[in-house]
Amino acid sequence: MNPRLSVVIPAFNAENQVADAVRAVISQPLPRESFECVVVDDCSKDGTAEAAHNAGAVVIRHATNRGPSAARNTGVEAARGEWIVFTDSDCVPSRRWLPSMLTAADAATRSTLALAGKTVGLNSQTPAARFMDLIGGLDAENYLRHEVMPWAPSCNLAVRRADLLAVGGFDPGFLNYETPELHLRLLDRFGGKVVCVPTALVMHRHRATWREFWRQQKSYGRGYAHFMRRYSDRWPWSLRRELMAWARLVPIGLRAFTGRGDEGLMRRGIFLKHLAQRVGFSRAFYLKQFGHTDTTPSPVPASL
Repeated sequence: MNPRLSVVIPAFNAENQVADAVRAVISQPLPRESFECVVVDDCSKDGTAEAAHNAGAVVIRHATNRGPSAARNTGVEAARGEWIVFTDSDCVPSRRWLPSMLTAADAATRSTLALAGKTVGLNSQTPAARFMDLIGGLDAENYLRHEVMPWAPSCNLAVRRADLLAVGGFDPGFLNYETPELHLRLLDRFGGKVVCVPTALVMHRHRATWREFWRQQKSYGRGYAHFMRRYSDRWPWSLRRELMAWARLVPIGLRAFTGRGDEGLMRRGIFLKHLAQRVGFSRAFYLKQFGHTDTTPSPVPASL
């Protein structure tokens, strides 16, 4: 008998983290035959595959590094469950994560496009990590409130396997912003909505330094540029819109130098977040549009 749930975890050079994720999955209080845990090692250079295997996961290895989208697709193809439950190697699911997802899956109708759990920070002790907690940086409910393009992060997301296969899974060409792109294709094909499951809690290790945070947010901007190029017929972008986006950064930047405590931290973090995304977007959208490659390194704030 096939399991109801298949947990899929993409991993790359995650030797020091993936075992925690797998052990948290394996120890879920459900009959063992009701779920499986599949880790796809995307050609890591360290002991990721061995660590995941020793912790109890089924491990599949890529011969070459193909990116997180391709790794998730490999996991979906190998999985046997009706529902694919995604999380990441830098996450630790809570004890009631899978039972909550299973209850929601049992109650789901065809109008349920996906299930999204709640994601919070794990040991967020640095200013950069603390900032992400303060803004609910991976909270699905925040993402799903977007009026134009609601979606939920893939670190805590469940989708029917048949639906994923029907739309071709994640687009491997997207190294970032791959989840909203997938969501759009699922929505076009099946309709429905993402249902929040707040008791399906996952803890995520946020980026610990501002330098890591900058690089992460810049990569998000690049992914968004890729998305906007792909769907330019729906959401056309222009130089006028680009200049307006930069102009909106001015008051955010001025506020970044005011406030104390958590209020000041949030103002500075929000400015850095928007600036990094804008830099990533602009370089990818315009340089690549004209046949150039974004290889020029940008200054990374060492502290904030």
